[in-house]
Amino acid sequence: MTEPRPPLPPFDEKTALQKVRSAEDAWNSCDPERVALAYSEGSVWRNRDTFVTGRAEIIEFLRQKWERELDYALRKDLWAFNGDRIAVRFQYESHDRDGQWWRSYGNEMWEFDADGLMRRREASINDVRIDRSERRIFGPRPAGEQDRGLPLR
Repeated sequence: MTEPRPPLPPFDEKTALQKVRSAEDAWNSCDPERVALAYSEGSVWRNRDTFVTGRAEIIEFLRQKWERELDYALRKDLWAFNGDRIAVRFQYESHDRDGQWWRSYGNEMWEFDADGLMRRREASINDVRIDRSERRIFGPRPAGEQDRGLPLR
């Protein structure tokens, strides 16, 4: 049996923001096992053009992701929430093995079960080639930037 992952739905603004910050912190760890604990055993994903089902596939997907996307750093912002659903927008930066830097822009839709585990995740993501000098996301979010939103570009 899986332990509940508070906060639990239905979400209000405060608890939705807690879920978003927890997700951002976990993803910035680049630890697939840690990230996977936030998802239900049968969680289903659409990530770009890839479909993933269950924690084992989530872990493998994330291992491969972070083997390609080096020095990964992410920011997530709450976009909307209602009941057991949260929508976020995000940006992350990483570089490939050739040293090319990328900024990835995206939106996610999340749906949670009664235990606060994400049972569905749909992500649409676009990648923009950037120069190293254009980077603006460096590691996990500093404490003083918790309320800072993401710029459009």
